[in-house]
Amino acid sequence: MRDAVIVEAVRTPVGKGKANGALHGQHPSDLFAHSLREVVARSGIDPVLIDDVIGGVVTAVGEQGSNLTRRAALAAGYPESVAATTVDRQCGSSQQAIHFAAQGVIAGAYDIVVAGGVESMSRVPMGANLIGAEDIGGIGFAERYPEGLVPQGISAELIAAKWGLSRTQLDEFSLASHEKAARATKDGSFESQLAPLGGLTADEGIRVGSTLETLGNLRTAYYSEDMAARFPQIGWNITAANASQINDGSAATLIMTSERAAELGLRPLARLHSFSVAGDDPLLMLTAVIPATRKVLQRAGLQLSDIDLFEVNEAFASVVLAWAHDTGADLNKVNVNGGAIAIGHPLGASGARIATTLVHAMQERNARYALQTMCEAGGLANATIYERL
Repeated sequence: MRDAVIVEAVRTPVGKGKANGALHGQHPSDLFAHSLREVVARSGIDPVLIDDVIGGVVTAVGEQGSNLTRRAALAAGYPESVAATTVDRQCGSSQQAIHFAAQGVIAGAYDIVVAGGVESMSRVPMGANLIGAEDIGGIGFAERYPEGLVPQGISAELIAAKWGLSRTQLDEFSLASHEKAARATKDGSFESQLAPLGGLTADEGIRVGSTLETLGNLRTAYYSEDMAARFPQIGWNITAANASQINDGSAATLIMTSERAAELGLRPLARLHSFSVAGDDPLLMLTAVIPATRKVLQRAGLQLSDIDLFEVNEAFASVVLAWAHDTGADLNKVNVNGGAIAIGHPLGASGARIATTLVHAMQERNARYALQTMCEAGGLANATIYERL
């Protein structure tokens, strides 16, 4: 049987998604090209061997529109014969790109694929692709959800309320994320995966020195009178500190069969063992990570106790804590080098960024199995299990 393995995984440092951020001057095509170029250079393969490049982008408009992945591959110096496409599963776009790449390799449609993603939130703001759209749902959607859905921040508040998560719990989780990311940076845990760019050699948003008292003084980020009237159960505990950041960055993975890797003299970092996607309540929006986790474990024939490391995207602290509560996962195995609250969340790049961080952590910690899952707008989630070889 054919399999699919990751033989190389790289990422840029994650920059602040602001006009004064370290990566703001990088066009999204060049930002992605940097990771695409580096993943090939580190492997030493001839890029003419690549069958396809699959890239994730969330806000596919303006500089990030019109199949950005193709332009990035050409900017990276890939031969014109190498194909490329762009996918959108919202925050999980580049994790889905990895799924498509691995599934294509396993099926025999591909031999070698590069999968990754990019987002420049400083140059193409989140939601820019919806400007001018008066109605994105249509009649059928409105009939099914007459009260309408809500922004993700309100969904995060609803999750905190439903799972009884306090402001202190959320802020404690956020502080721990920054502490873990700062320690990983200091200890050099990220060095082998980082491809410095534009003078940026480390993730720009990691903070040290904050306290629960400091975070407790921050204002709620999503309060409105309309939402307070509609959802009286909300405690208004989501702040900028316990939510993911706005960021710029890119990441890329090189995927092929283990047989092809052996032919090329490459050592796999991990095998792509099992995949799942799941949907859940689009009002809560961010909870599909729970059924996606159960689904991928069932498909893999594994138990939660078999998993040595977890990466659950820290879109909001409430998402990870609700997931841990319902799955029973040990938080000591979750996001061991920090997550999006500290490292950042460049939307289209995050799935591949997390995969890169995870497969390198597997090497460092001698983990056999690891599980990655991400919540996505619309009540969706991807989940992936990796096996270290």
